[in-house]
Amino acid sequence: MAYDELLAERLRAAVLRSEPRGDEHLDERKMFGGVTLLVNGCMACGVIGRDLVVRTGAATDRALARPHARPMDFTGKPLRGFVYVAPAGVTTEPALAEWVAAGLAGAREAARAKTSKPRQRSPTPRAGQRRARPSRER
Repeated sequence: MAYDELLAERLRAAVLRSEPRGDEHLDERKMFGGVTLLVNGCMACGVIGRDLVVRTGAATDRALARPHARPMDFTGKPLRGFVYVAPAGVTTEPALAEWVAAGLAGAREAARAKTSKPRQRSPTPRAGQRRARPSRER
């Protein structure tokens, strides 16, 4: 499935106009049959088909209350923290800029969550793993 190249160009320009922070690394990747823009390795927004995809994080309910937004259900099951925005929702540059701001905030939230929570080991072994035994010294 091809993606809307014009919307992708508008999205790139809107992200650059949003003045990303100096310590942020912006990247672009092809994903989901479209294009996505990442901030510090976390997806912020992208284009799949004719729709804009926005990472909304904790603000998903607020984003879904806006016109032309719907849950991102790429696999048939809604993906938490992401929304699709129909083409009618991004016809103007100010509307696109609002969605880009929401996507950047969602990506920053995800990046903070990644770095702030150290990964903890589970006390129970996973299937197929053996539990470590204390060594016996004689």
